[in-house]
Amino acid sequence: MNQDFLIPVKESVVAHLVLQSDLCLGKKIRIHTENEGFPELDNVQIAVFGVQEDRNSQDNFGCGENLHFIRKKLYQLFPGNWNTNIADLGNIKKGNEVSDTYFAVRELTTSLLKKNIIPVIIGGGQDITFVNYRAYDSLEQTVNITAVDSRFDLGNLDDPLTSQSYLSKIIMQEPNNLFNYSNVGYQTYFNSQEEINLLDSLFFDAHRLGKAKELENIEPAFRNSDIVSIDIGAVRQSEAPANNNASPNGFYGEEICAISRYAGISDKVSSFGIYEYNSRHDNNHQTAHLIAQMIWYFIEGVNFRVKDYPFSGKENYQKFTVLLEDDDPITFYKSNKSGRWWIEINILSNNKYKRHALIPCTYKDYTDATKQIIPEKWYKAMRKLV
Repeated sequence: MNQDFLIPVKESVVAHLVLQSDLCLGKKIRIHTENEGFPELDNVQIAVFGVQEDRNSQDNFGCGENLHFIRKKLYQLFPGNWNTNIADLGNIKKGNEVSDTYFAVRELTTSLLKKNIIPVIIGGGQDITFVNYRAYDSLEQTVNITAVDSRFDLGNLDDPLTSQSYLSKIIMQEPNNLFNYSNVGYQTYFNSQEEINLLDSLFFDAHRLGKAKELENIEPAFRNSDIVSIDIGAVRQSEAPANNNASPNGFYGEEICAISRYAGISDKVSSFGIYEYNSRHDNNHQTAHLIAQMIWYFIEGVNFRVKDYPFSGKENYQKFTVLLEDDDPITFYKSNKSGRWWIEINILSNNKYKRHALIPCTYKDYTDATKQIIPEKWYKAMRKLV
């Protein structure tokens, strides 16, 4: 792992830890400091690092600055009953060119993924999501992305890569390893009808804010994701003011924390990012505190993963077969460990999409199927495989 990309955690943050309880989270984390150097990563499950890059963040310059405010709040929190080892690697410094920063983020993320360490990325614009996605190229697998965002960030195909055009680059650039994209919390007036129709035609999932607030409906989107990307602007301005594009509407603080826990508890999520934090607009470090709590909830989720997919054999499930009048039967599985549900997609064993053979769903999807209503997520998954 190339440590030259990283600068240590700010000394004032480390010094502030002296005043904290010996039981606080900051005393449990392996921190990259000036005095102690880079931490050992043996048996580490989660690695936090910041990105000091704002040059491609649309109308939110400054979003790579002052990440120590988040750390100070995070370190003061108390861990739960966790067995998870955590490291804070410091910040990736802003390169001479944006491409230099992107290279460093990609290299670091790839290194962590190969060590089975979950990167938690803070700071920078949401264009970093594209770089995070490209880090999976070396793993040679298809990837699912869930973005918590009020906008789709499609942009135009000819636009340069920015925080509001990164999705079109993910969809169009080779190698194309994207299997599914889910948006959670979009607000219709921020997205053209053409963009909404495009996502639908690509059989992607989009959950409007009002529906996404029914949190049990969006849990499967996170259970099926490899990458979770959160634009802090998806949280309403009164809860998280530290974003120049913040809106009066959005998720409440407790809702975004629950979403972060969903991301953590997913057996599949292997990287997690919170972007677009801009300390210039933060009141009393309120947003920094919220992001710290979001990271806490993500770690909480990781610690309580039940490993019921894809780690378990089918003997650990209850199988339910629903007969349809005009189609082949649909098979559902319910985990004996967690009570969570999946739909089976019929895929040949040598198909490159075999890791998507079970699609997360809800109990309602099962009950709908018994009423001869085919779940939309089953239909979309099948259309992608045709």
